[in-house]
Amino acid sequence: EVQLQASGGGLVQPGGSLRLSCAASGFNFDDYAIAWFRQAPGKEREGVSCISSSDGSTLYADSVKGRFTISRDGAKNMVYLQMNSLKPEDAVVYYCAASTRKLCTFRYTLYDYWGQGTQVTVSS
Repeated sequence: EVQLQASGGGLVQPGGSLRLSCAASGFNFDDYAIAWFRQAPGKEREGVSCISSSDGSTLYADSVKGRFTISRDGAKNMVYLQMNSLKPEDAVVYYCAASTRKLCTFRYTLYDYWGQGTQVTVSS
């Protein structure tokens, strides 16, 4: 059974940090690009960051460049999103997703598997 399990969301003050984790199982993790998307109520799903399977190259949305860092651990089938300098506008639900396209894209229709969301709340 294919599973992507996102975790690590929570409440943080503006300027604070969180690390999201995505645990993958049931498919050949090394063959998939893994991305984080986020979605606010009533808005379109937005690509946040992606890490390829081929060469570990990364992709970031302009809104998070310099603040977020994505990484993957092939030995553990895990992908992490380190989020620093969090802003109130980062407070939405985050999803991890896997694509057989080894190179990164933010076209969410190209992702085969999705995890459940994890809520990030940024508030003082």
